Amino acid sequence: MATIAPFRAVRPRPELASQVAAPPYDVVSLEEARTLAEGNPYSFLRISRAELELSEGVDPYSTAVYERGAANLRNLLQKGILEQENQPLLGVYRQKWGQHEQTGLVALASVDEYDRGNIKKHEHTRPVKEADRVRLIEAHESQSGPVLLFCRGTASFEHWLKGVTRTKPDVHFVADDTVEHTVWCVRDESEIQQIVQDFRDIQSLYIADGHHRSAAASRVRAARRNSRRSTGGYSEDGFLAVIFPHNQLQILPYNRVVRDLHGLTPKEFLDKLALNFELQASSKPGHPPAAGFDMYLEGQWHRAKPKHDPSLYRPHDPVRALAVSELTERVLDPLLGITDQRSDPRIDFVGGIRGPKQLAAMVDCGDWAAAFLLYPTTVEELMAVSDADCVMPPKSTWFEPKLRDGLFIHMLNDNSCDTSLNLQ
Repeated sequence: MATIAPFRAVRPRPELASQVAAPPYDVVSLEEARTLAEGNPYSFLRISRAELELSEGVDPYSTAVYERGAANLRNLLQKGILEQENQPLLGVYRQKWGQHEQTGLVALASVDEYDRGNIKKHEHTRPVKEADRVRLIEAHESQSGPVLLFCRGTASFEHWLKGVTRTKPDVHFVADDTVEHTVWCVRDESEIQQIVQDFRDIQSLYIADGHHRSAAASRVRAARRNSRRSTGGYSEDGFLAVIFPHNQLQILPYNRVVRDLHGLTPKEFLDKLALNFELQASSKPGHPPAAGFDMYLEGQWHRAKPKHDPSLYRPHDPVRALAVSELTERVLDPLLGITDQRSDPRIDFVGGIRGPKQLAAMVDCGDWAAAFLLYPTTVEELMAVSDADCVMPPKSTWFEPKLRDGLFIHMLNDNSCDTSLNLQ
């Protein structure tokens, strides 16, 4: 059973939504955030990444940054740029990027179901990032970065979404990155109850993007319950989410760059790679073979195809068949000595949206020795890993397009949430 609930959303005035909505703060650099927010006093980056307004060199985890973001949020509320709904609602959020289109349900998901494992994970969190999210939620008294969830698509869910999207939207705009964003608000009680009941027939929800946000929501709820020695009936029992049918999501690869070849010359490294991979020079990177990768080294792209079927190596291990596992177990660990990708400074991660040109540029500038462009993890592979209670290697998936911050905000100081839906 999956429990969802409506909430009294804080939303931008429709005519200002395109100015308020912003990319998630952790997918843009500080320089990019400053550029995006320049000349736009309503940009949500001034709340989620408030260090862009402070002096150079400020610690992004300092109290001053969180307080500045909270003050900017209060300011937009006081000026009426952001407004809170009078009654709980649900939302529908559609994104269109080129030929790809995805439509999801905006609602509160259950912290209790997250804690029990009914909302399934596929990766570990990093303590620093999780703590940052906790402090952000606590300082702002709100959740503004929605967790991207998905479920196995059902006819009833998709029929409900189609019914809502036939009506006039509340918000529609095309962002500078060409992604089209459309939002509908569902306020009719019968429509809300219909989808809430339909979700009770869905066995599990899966986290696609937002492990740190959901973990932080759980930690904040636990701390608040401990401090007041009470249970249930509070707004922090749910966390902000957008839930998509599984067949609508698009996963791009999460690529890697490494600083050195661990004492090997490029030729020695290629010779060792050739023991497990068929290597071929390539002039068209970007479509590596399944479970393989494209590698950029010394100005040349190489295509690497595994010589052995990784799915046969450990047939009952869904993690082993992933392209990122091939790279980890046959290249990064044994050849390059990178045994902990979560902490080793010799490796960094580059989202698939950046493309092969940026990977090559990172190597050509001399800061990195080699780049690896991976075959993307599929949604079916992600579900198989999650269902087996396994964990993928760090940074195995990059979902695109990214959900925008600021279109829906869940206020934790609002105790008028509809608790009859049993978010416990």
